[in-house]
Amino acid sequence: MGKTIEFTDSNFEEEVLNSDDPVLVDFWAEWCGPCRMIGPVVEELAGEYAGKAKVGKVNVDNNPEISVKYGIRSIPALLIFKGGEVVDQIVGAVPKSQLTKQLDAQVA
Repeated sequence: MGKTIEFTDSNFEEEVLNSDDPVLVDFWAEWCGPCRMIGPVVEELAGEYAGKAKVGKVNVDNNPEISVKYGIRSIPALLIFKGGEVVDQIVGAVPKSQLTKQLDAQVA
């Protein structure tokens, strides 16, 4: 089973921008209720997309550089990267079906 990767200011370029596979990045924080609601869904996606896409999280409190660079103002915010670029984004706690639909569009 896959596991979410902890993306940080220091590993973001290597893990996300230089990834050959699409990457789903969940911007979250401990104090964010909706983030805690969507967290288990993101964990499930990490397992389901193992080998097809990377799935990970950025704690916005611990990694301000990335959060500012990508204009994260409200969380949870999920960005999908492909080839080092943001190709899709989802803001707020949305159903798993919406996340899989948007991720599937990049994995195919």
